[in-house]
Amino acid sequence: MAAKKPQAEMPKQSVEKRIHNFDEVALGFDERLALEEAARCLNCPKPQCEKGCPVEVPIPEFIQLVKDRKFGEAAQTIKGKNVLPAVCGRVCPQEEQCQKFCVLGIRGDPVGIGRLERFASDWERLNAEIDPPKTEQTGGKVAVVGSGPAGLTVAADLAKMGHRVTIFESLHTAGGVLMYGIPQFRLPKEIVQNEVEYVKSLGVELRLDSTVGLLATIQELMGGGFDAVFIGSGAGLPNFLHVPGENLKGIYSANEFLIRTNLMKAYKFPEYDTPIRVGKRVGVVGAGNVAMDSARCALRLGAERVYIIYRRSRDEMPARAEEVENAEEEGIEFMLLTNPVRFIGNDRGFLEKVECVKQRLSEPDQSGRRRPEPIVGSNFTLEIDTAVIAIGQSPNPIIQQTTEGLQTTRHGTIVVDEETMQTAIPGVYAGGDVVSGAATVISAMGAGKKAAKAIHEQIMAKKGQK
Repeated sequence: MAAKKPQAEMPKQSVEKRIHNFDEVALGFDERLALEEAARCLNCPKPQCEKGCPVEVPIPEFIQLVKDRKFGEAAQTIKGKNVLPAVCGRVCPQEEQCQKFCVLGIRGDPVGIGRLERFASDWERLNAEIDPPKTEQTGGKVAVVGSGPAGLTVAADLAKMGHRVTIFESLHTAGGVLMYGIPQFRLPKEIVQNEVEYVKSLGVELRLDSTVGLLATIQELMGGGFDAVFIGSGAGLPNFLHVPGENLKGIYSANEFLIRTNLMKAYKFPEYDTPIRVGKRVGVVGAGNVAMDSARCALRLGAERVYIIYRRSRDEMPARAEEVENAEEEGIEFMLLTNPVRFIGNDRGFLEKVECVKQRLSEPDQSGRRRPEPIVGSNFTLEIDTAVIAIGQSPNPIIQQTTEGLQTTRHGTIVVDEETMQTAIPGVYAGGDVVSGAATVISAMGAGKKAAKAIHEQIMAKKGQK
């Protein structure tokens, strides 16, 4: 019977209410729902779910603690491997990772592992005093560039190993993409800051408004007493379409649009002095999570109609199914197999229309991918007064341009050894989006854990210790 019972539904704000606020949409499990969902776990003798977790969370162990109503212990068990459990429980694509391997998913719904992770971490935040572990100091010193998921993970792991860690963050608030890229209604900022405070409680020093490459170079950090440097500076440089009219007023990169909305709280203007212009009809180009976030933000900022404009079909959309479902529930309109070719403005330089061409998908090429091809004569115009370009990001080149000996790809990502995450420069490591290009929070954390292990081994070998 257990295998046939469906996954417990996550309570959500009603559509009618949530489209008018930036409060969290998914409300999380209460104790009853958490116990109901945990009871679905079969306690497999050879659990497969752990294979899908990039940070190696002991999933059956923490779920058993939830079953036993030991919620605080469950949270601590997760934190032994994952320093950002409340974040991952909200934004990690569990359906493509741990839950993908759950045996219940073969004939029904997998266990809602992410939802249980969120429940345990939220319960601890609201009900327990956090007593960070005390570790004997090694004397090692590590500089971490960037306080996003990769940087926070490597810093926390190294601090637990006894090293002194300093994070250099270029923005005025720690958290990286967790703060500027993901909307409040998906990931409340107080949740992120609570996780940051936990990392600081481990003894990690955090220096804000500190841009490595301007403040100091990587070589200067290495020569200034640090035994190793980890680069986790993310992918904050927006990609553009490079079509006529892209410089018209009313066209944003998704980076600017989301930074203004999330980090600078444009939705609270004039309480926060960050105005943002959102018209009545908004076109968002792209169909990843960033595009869904941008479209749903635009709706909450007052747009009457919001379009997702995507050149491929629904099957190729990279966004999580959950985010697509939420966007559709909220009234976002999807224009699939559609590609913008020109933006059209008025005589004052403001955007008025976008010209698009319909697409068809080719037969699969050697890589197995079906590529979009324009349908001749299918051009049409769509009236919009705001556009958001959400077609991906690349690493900001400042570190690459100021660091001699660093190997990079043509896309600007840093080349590393995949086992250790070490760059071509001894003692300098990198991970997260600056290496992989824009990817998931949990994959960045996995890279951070690999790097922390390698950095620890390097420092201890240098000191002649195990």
